[in-house]
Amino acid sequence: MRKAIVVFILALVSAVSYALHVQCVGNATLLTNGKDTLLLFEKNPELKTLASVGAVDWYRLPDTLNAVQSGTDYLYPEHGAGYMIKHGGGREVFWVFDYDSLRADVHAITATLDCENTELRLEGTVPQITYRNIHQAKKTYPRQCTVTYTSSVWNSEQSIWEDSAAVEEVEYQEVIRVGASPIATDFSISDLLARQLELAEDPLQSTVYEPVAIKANPQAIVTVRGVEGEPTNEVERPVDPETILKRSAPLTITFKANALNATHYTWNLYHGTIKQLQRNEAQHQYVFEEPGNYRMVVGVSNEKCALDSVEFLISVSESMLKVPNVFTPNGDGANDEFRVVYRSLKEFHCWIYNRWGHLVYEWTDPAKGWDGTIGGRPAAEGAYYYVIRALGTDAEEGYMAKPKYAKKLKKQELPIGVYQLSGDINLLRGGK
Repeated sequence: MRKAIVVFILALVSAVSYALHVQCVGNATLLTNGKDTLLLFEKNPELKTLASVGAVDWYRLPDTLNAVQSGTDYLYPEHGAGYMIKHGGGREVFWVFDYDSLRADVHAITATLDCENTELRLEGTVPQITYRNIHQAKKTYPRQCTVTYTSSVWNSEQSIWEDSAAVEEVEYQEVIRVGASPIATDFSISDLLARQLELAEDPLQSTVYEPVAIKANPQAIVTVRGVEGEPTNEVERPVDPETILKRSAPLTITFKANALNATHYTWNLYHGTIKQLQRNEAQHQYVFEEPGNYRMVVGVSNEKCALDSVEFLISVSESMLKVPNVFTPNGDGANDEFRVVYRSLKEFHCWIYNRWGHLVYEWTDPAKGWDGTIGGRPAAEGAYYYVIRALGTDAEEGYMAKPKYAKKLKKQELPIGVYQLSGDINLLRGGK
């Protein structure tokens, strides 16, 4: 594995602005700090030039005139020192560090949890990686650690929260801030340099802390009528880009908070600016029967934390009813049934009469229709007469009374949402 590390180092070095003709002997890794190249050894640093370079003069910065070692292909560098070599291809500058001298001495973690963050207070010391660059400016390579704890992520396919390992790389400080978890967890810290060197060091772990923070993924789930994905004669109103949910009434929606570590729930429903109801359960169902624009606002909290409110915009359609004048029940899958086009109806009744005034078919579900049969047999081609009476969800008044004969219907001015329609429907079969 360590041989592979050396090869990896050489591959990385080739990507910098110049080719480094020095290889590390032993377990090491390459770090870059801006334009500076840092070589980090597990311990006992040793450098060797590539065979193509051979023996060179080694200079210790900042002295670039007097070599500390001449005509050799190797060097045992000092920890924290910068070096330069010169050869036919120019000069190369790098700094060498011994990880054994940089080990973090952190021996305890204390966590303080709030609604949005976790503060981890470390007890111990972490040596800094400092050096002076080629221009003698003091530089620091940031010491980082990996903080691991357990959090939760939302599985949208299964609509559940799942435990997930949260991993954050942060700079070593006396107080480290990471995200807040909504479930009980401990916190472990490991040195990023040790990981880069692939050292098997045990991470420092805290005790288990009970959560304070909340996570939630509120949902508004519409109860779909009919078979989802199949064509329907129930239509929606034109899309409003500001509206999330646009449906025909009666509209049944199940509202779920999907919250972790929450104890209180508040659902406020507004119709325009008027509050219609308030509920306090984690989930509930509501049926929207009147057309208009609604807002459902959910707030989730516990004794210490509260999430920002989430708002669902709901648009319930006004009623509408349209009737075709022809259908072709020939089994070709197109226009095989006499169906109305509608939205937001709460009552519906349709009667079909033949030319002699005899009732041949009737139904009360606007999503269904007449397939052109009478008593299970194909009806004759020609004109038939329909009578429809329906009430929209926006109707203030109306009636559903079966007429004895279609001819007794009279045209009249109807209230909003009240439908009394009649007329001819032509049954044409033709070929498939």
